[in-house]
Amino acid sequence: MKRVDYDERQYSVYAKGRAIGAAAMARWMAAFAAEAPGRRPLAVLDLGSGTGRFSPALAETFGGPVYGVEPSERMRAIAQAQSRHPKVRYLAGEAADIPLPDASADLVLMFLSFHHVPDRLAAAREIARVLAPDGRVLVRSTFGGRIHDLWWRRFFPRTWEIEEGMFPTVEQTAAVFAEAGLGRSRLVQVEHPFEGDIAADVERIKLRAVSTFEHMDEAEIQEGFALMDAALARGEIPVPPPARLDMLVLGR
Repeated sequence: MKRVDYDERQYSVYAKGRAIGAAAMARWMAAFAAEAPGRRPLAVLDLGSGTGRFSPALAETFGGPVYGVEPSERMRAIAQAQSRHPKVRYLAGEAADIPLPDASADLVLMFLSFHHVPDRLAAAREIARVLAPDGRVLVRSTFGGRIHDLWWRRFFPRTWEIEEGMFPTVEQTAAVFAEAGLGRSRLVQVEHPFEGDIAADVERIKLRAVSTFEHMDEAEIQEGFALMDAALARGEIPVPPPARLDMLVLGR
């Protein structure tokens, strides 16, 4: 699959299209804290930090510093403008080239970014380099064979096939990190509440801030949106239950 360039289009819609409400943010911070080393403060690496949607909350939760490392120049610019925090620094870099010293991160978060990494073994080795001896790595991802049935997916049936090709499996991901020396792993699930209303969520989906859309052609996208609008007008899209989302926890 082609590599998604977030400097082309995604940067302009990501902050709005992938915004997380207060309840969901609190739930994720609690989930991260439950898996992190117990001491405070913690130095956190937000790897693939994008527009900084998690970075300030990570600083508040763990006491900082937080290093938001992101390869997209335009995503970093938005983070620096809209997601400022005195304990957060946004840095140019990528998973296989992290601009931090050895053993400097107590917690590494990759939230829906690992599947974008071209050389996953090189990235795992670099993450192992910057991770403190008792540190933890949290890979929040969709995983092959465990594609979640999102409410809007029925309007875009090919997304199942696309995402099976996009995302490595849990076993593949764990094996890469094990080869890099992070062989301790377990899979947890985090409940993500549905926030807002369906009409607002339809408009959010139309921003196409999900990288899956970058692998679809325009005709099938527009057909899916037309079907979605018709179902919404008929009242045929029920409010979905909370989603149970996967996160792989890794350490030495």
